[in-house]
Amino acid sequence: MAVPKKKTSKSKRDSRRATWNRKAAIQAQRALSLGKSVLTNQSNSFEYPAIDDEDDDE
Repeated sequence: MAVPKKKTSKSKRDSRRATWNRKAAIQAQRALSLGKSVLTNQSNSFEYPAIDDEDDDE
């Protein structure tokens, strides 16, 4: 016969949620920082194509 698992304590549940939220906050901060540096053209870790003038095609 199947036996139910033991209930997870509230402190363990809260600890896991806090870890998940902390990791998410760090990733959000890194993404925001990268976005700001790309917008100000100060990024060293992100490469993107430069805008070429249309006169080069002729």
